[in-house]
Amino acid sequence: MKKLKLAFTLFVTMFAVGLTFAQDWSNTARFKDDNTKVGLPASGANRVVFMGNSITEGWINTCPEFFTGKSYVNRGISGQTTPQMLVRFRPDVINLKPAVVIILAGTNDIAGNTGPSTLEMIMDNLISMAELAKANKIKVVLSSVLPVFDYPWKPGLQPADKIIALNVMIKNYAEKNGIVYVDYFTPMVDERKGLKKELSGDGVHPNKAGYLIMQPLAEEAIKKALSKK
Repeated sequence: MKKLKLAFTLFVTMFAVGLTFAQDWSNTARFKDDNTKVGLPASGANRVVFMGNSITEGWINTCPEFFTGKSYVNRGISGQTTPQMLVRFRPDVINLKPAVVIILAGTNDIAGNTGPSTLEMIMDNLISMAELAKANKIKVVLSSVLPVFDYPWKPGLQPADKIIALNVMIKNYAEKNGIVYVDYFTPMVDERKGLKKELSGDGVHPNKAGYLIMQPLAEEAIKKALSKK
C-alpha cells in the first residue's frame, strides 16, 4: 500500500512539473517578480543583462562578487536553449532597458534539451535576439560557446566539433554586423577539445577558476560594446 501511495505521489508530482513546463515552456515567470523589483536603470547607469543558461546562472551563484555593486543583471536559467531565451528576451532583457546584453547560449541546443536542433537553427535564434536588441538600442555581445567533450546527462553526442563550428558561425556573424564577440573557448579548451579539467567539475559548467578566466573577458567585451556608436 505504501509503495502504491509513493508511486501515485511521484506520478502526480511529475504530471504537475510537466504541466507547468507545458504552460510556461520558456519559463518567463521565473524572473517576473525580480524584473518588477529591479525596475528601470538609474539615470546614466549602463545596465548590462547577462542572458543565458546554467553557465550564466551558475556565474552569479559561484561568483556573486562579480555582480555586486555593478549594474549587472543575471538572467540565466539552467537547461535553457536559444528558442526559450528568444521567447523571454523581451521581458528579461528589452523591458529592463539595458545598455548592453551579453548572450551566452547554444550548448543546450546541441545537447538536444528541447529537441533536435541544427547549428543553423541555433544561429537563427541568436540572430533574432541580436536584432531585437539592436532595434531597441541595446548594444550586443555574442559569446562563444564553452568547450564540451561530452554531456554527462546525454553522453555520446560528440559535441566538440559542433561547438567549434557554431563558434565560427557566431564570430563571423558578429564581425559582419559590428557586434562584439567574446571568446571564452580558446583559453578554456583542452587537447580533447573539451573544457579543461581544472576549470570544471563536470566538463560542462565552469567552477570558480573557470569564471575567473571569463570575467575579465566579459568586462572587456562590455567596454568595447559601450564604446560603439
